[in-house]
Amino acid sequence: MATTTRDDTARLTGIYRGPTLAWAFWDWGSAAFNAVLVTFIFSVYLTDSVGGSIDGGFGDGISPATWYGWAMALGGVTIALIAPVMGRRADARGTRRRSVTLWTLVTVGLMFSLVGIGDDAPGYFWAGIVIMGVASVTFEFAEVSYFAMLSQVSTRENVGRVSGFGWSMGYFGGIVLLLVCYLGFIAGDGDTRGLLGVPVEDGWNVRIVAVIAAIWFLVSAIPVMRKVPENTPDPSAATSSVKESYLGLFRDIGSLWRTDRSAVWFLIASAVFRDGLAGVFTFGAVLAVSVYGLSPADVLLFGVAANVVSAIGALVCGYLDDRIGPKPVIMVSLILLVVDAFVLFFVDGPAMFWIFGLLLCMFVGPAQSASRSYLTRICPEGREGQMFGLYATTGRSVSWMAPAAFAVFTGLTGDDRFGIIGIAVVLLAGLLLLTKARGAGTPTR
Repeated sequence: MATTTRDDTARLTGIYRGPTLAWAFWDWGSAAFNAVLVTFIFSVYLTDSVGGSIDGGFGDGISPATWYGWAMALGGVTIALIAPVMGRRADARGTRRRSVTLWTLVTVGLMFSLVGIGDDAPGYFWAGIVIMGVASVTFEFAEVSYFAMLSQVSTRENVGRVSGFGWSMGYFGGIVLLLVCYLGFIAGDGDTRGLLGVPVEDGWNVRIVAVIAAIWFLVSAIPVMRKVPENTPDPSAATSSVKESYLGLFRDIGSLWRTDRSAVWFLIASAVFRDGLAGVFTFGAVLAVSVYGLSPADVLLFGVAANVVSAIGALVCGYLDDRIGPKPVIMVSLILLVVDAFVLFFVDGPAMFWIFGLLLCMFVGPAQSASRSYLTRICPEGREGQMFGLYATTGRSVSWMAPAAFAVFTGLTGDDRFGIIGIAVVLLAGLLLLTKARGAGTPTR
């Protein structure tokens, strides 16, 4: 199989065409899992409609949202244990594209299987959270190698723009698909919903959305499966066993700690606050319904608005990032996120959620995009792949924190509202850790 280096690929393609465009379309398609299933539609269906069937049975006294939080947390622990080995082995063997392809197809299959989750028996709820938990693992496995591909479709001079392009594709893909789902299957009242008049009975309008999301992701992922070449194998990276893969990973981290300790602190801090940012979207829709009284249809409209606001925030952040550097952008965004989360904790009603929920989303985009910009600027020449690999790996290794914090706070209090505090604690922890990292400066002009 033909392989290519980062510089070879960069000479062959521009930012908005060829392998780079193919790569970004995976981000566009991933919104089908992140926005539609995890955040705004299927998670709400599971915890609100399907979860109502567990009352009085196993798990009585524990809210469906708490069970969902524990399922996602368990998925995060699985990612932490396995993803580092898988990502390192794919890099060393030159099989990133194969890894992205395999785990994307498995994730799509799990998404298709959600069509079987009705809302009239407890067994459907347990099956649903198991499928969602497993799919979160397989999706992250695909994303680890997908993130590593960034070095193959960019140069050191344009990696920030390429990364931002991919990120914006994800937001805009979410907007388009959420609108398609809302207008086609969710909008309206009565026994049928949407322009297609799909019956609400037994959750069919939402179950079909899962199928649409799976098809969307599959079609959008085809370009990256065909157009982005495999990475060049690294024979020096031993992957003969799982143990050796872990030992090699620890050696890389140890070397980085000795040569650039500030970079290690950033990797740790970003892993924590990125999980908190993910928690905002993972549990935002659940809280919108269970705490603030939004209807499932209104949650979908909120999701569209949230993606628009996040995209705008990320674009504005790019200008500030160039002027003052990425670290101040991240820190200010995190401070405002924590403050806004505590305001949300004390307010009630749909109107307040629309105001302060959208403000929360406005600060998520800048923190995400500036985080990638920071890492791009501190990467030593020739070590970009390792740094972005560690960035992905450290992020996945703590991806259980926000779900676990949400589940602990809601479980101990019996009130889903306290899940907001759990997410805020994770964001605050990331902010405090970030103070140990140096500023990355502004780009050379």
